[in-house]
Amino acid sequence: VTFVEPGGGLVQPGGPLRLPCAASGFTFSNLDMSWYRQAPGKERKLVAHINSNGGSTNYDDSVKGRFTISRDNAKNTVYLQMNSLKPEDTAAYYCNAGYWIPIMPSWGQGTQVTVSS
Repeated sequence: VTFVEPGGGLVQPGGPLRLPCAASGFTFSNLDMSWYRQAPGKERKLVAHINSNGGSTNYDDSVKGRFTISRDNAKNTVYLQMNSLKPEDTAAYYCNAGYWIPIMPSWGQGTQVTVSS
């Protein structure tokens, strides 16, 4: 199982950023997927979830209305569109299968998102 999350970087407050996560090693279309983030000195936490067919999504209150999770099952890829970014969104972002509890024991390297002027 592998997750590859490119696409991070330095973004100004209020700006947008789109993160892709390419997954392999399991039947992607059968599983819910989620994005998690870990800020320095804090535990990794759930940011957004999408069910296996993309018909249902859930978000942490801190990103609701600003972030959108989506998936392309033909490409084994899940996306996180982040708008109106705030400095408190600064974190390393990871994807994994599952919802509140990640299913896969292995994680990708993640991608660092830094929101700063």
